[in-house]
Amino acid sequence: MAMLEVKNLEVYYGVIQAIKGISFEVNEGEVIALIGANGAGKTTTLQTITGMIKPAAGEILFEGTDIAKVPGHKIVSMGMAHVPEGRRVFAELSVYENLKLGAYTRKDKTEIAESLQRVYKSFPRLEERKNQLAGTLSGGEQQMLAMGRALMSKPKIILMDEPSMGLSPIFVEEIFNIVREISASGTTVLLVEQNAKKALSIADRAYVLETGNIVLSGDAKEMMNNDSIKKAYLGE
Repeated sequence: MAMLEVKNLEVYYGVIQAIKGISFEVNEGEVIALIGANGAGKTTTLQTITGMIKPAAGEILFEGTDIAKVPGHKIVSMGMAHVPEGRRVFAELSVYENLKLGAYTRKDKTEIAESLQRVYKSFPRLEERKNQLAGTLSGGEQQMLAMGRALMSKPKIILMDEPSMGLSPIFVEEIFNIVREISASGTTVLLVEQNAKKALSIADRAYVLETGNIVLSGDAKEMMNNDSIKKAYLGE
C-alpha cells in the first residue's frame, strides 16, 4: 500500500478547474518530484493534500485513511508536514521560536528537545542564529528554517513547495543536499520544484503536471533522458 495515494482529484477556484482528476502515489521512503510550468497546478495539489484547500472530488489516502475532508492541523498530527512556497516563516519571532512552533502537535518535551538538536545538526546555521529574528535571515537561511520547522513535527512525509526558488546557486546546492539527507534519514519526500533538472537528479520517480493534468510519469533518471522533457523543462 502506498503511503500517500491521490485518486481522481479535482480542485476548482470558483468556476475555473485547476486540478482535473489527477491520480498519483508516493511510496514509503521515496523522493517523488512533481514538475511542471508555472500555473500547472503543483502548489494547488500540495495545498489540497495538506488540507489548505478543499477538493471538489476525489480521494487523498494517507496510510489508507481518506484525509480529503480532514482539517490541516489534524493532518500535521497524523505525520504530514508542508514546507510552503515562499517559506512563510514568522518574521517577528526568533529562529528558536519558529522551530518550537513546528512541534506544536507534540507533547513529549524530551523528544522535542532531541528533534531540536537533530535540526541544529542538519542546519548548523540555524543554531548559530537561534536568537535572531527570522525576518532578518537571508532567503536561503529562511528556507532552511522552514524545512527545520517542518521536521520538528517529526513527519513521516514532508511536502516541499519550490525549496530552491529565488536562492543563489550555492544555497540551491545546499538545500538539495539537505533534501537528500532528509530522505536518507527515512522521511518520505514529495517535492514540487521548478528546477526540474535538480529535482529529477534526487528523485526516485516523477510526475509531470500540465494545466491540471498529469501528462507523464516514470523513473526520474529515465525522464532526465527523455527528449520531450529535456526540451520542455530542462532547457536542452
